[in-house]
Amino acid sequence: MCDDEPPARMPPFFAHPTATVDEPCDIGEDTKIWHYCHVMSGARVGRGSVLGQNVFVAAGAVVGDRVRVQNNVSIYDGVVVEDDVFLGPSCVLTNVSRPRAGVDRRGRFEVTRLRRGATVGANATVVCGVTVGRHAFIAAGAVVTRDVPDYALVMGVPGRHTGWMGRHGERLVRGGEAGLWRCPSSGLRYREEGGALRCLDLDEDAPLS
Repeated sequence: MCDDEPPARMPPFFAHPTATVDEPCDIGEDTKIWHYCHVMSGARVGRGSVLGQNVFVAAGAVVGDRVRVQNNVSIYDGVVVEDDVFLGPSCVLTNVSRPRAGVDRRGRFEVTRLRRGATVGANATVVCGVTVGRHAFIAAGAVVTRDVPDYALVMGVPGRHTGWMGRHGERLVRGGEAGLWRCPSSGLRYREEGGALRCLDLDEDAPLS
């Protein structure tokens, strides 16, 4: 290397030597990509996210900021993972509802959207075309076949709405008056109206303190 040649520019993210990161792709600052991951050309991964061992991110996938993806998760074309989402080990996200090996469905992938702050538990399956609402909580092993409201707790096969989960990952308890719910950990209050839940004490987009 010549003395006047500028030093090689280091990427703003960390990738383990066993990881494959195809260029060009858009990976944010301070993101960590661990053993045997594969991020395809064209993929977008935000800032401060973590991809655990053996994670695959397809070219048309979008992963937001501060997302935690545990081991053995594939994020296919058509999947949109918003900020602060947690994807548990070996959870499954799909993009074709009626696949056949002999039928080419490329270009007709269905959008699966995981909204801000949602959690998908270990070995859970989210069938394509579904939106999982903000701060919703999909229990381990559940199979989600329909849209999930914000803050909903979904359990079972097929998944059923069985309660509400707060921002702090605690199941909410009734707050003493009709429609009022409370987090036993943080004390934050939530109001249920028309089958939807909203937080009374913290803006939906505000970070947890």
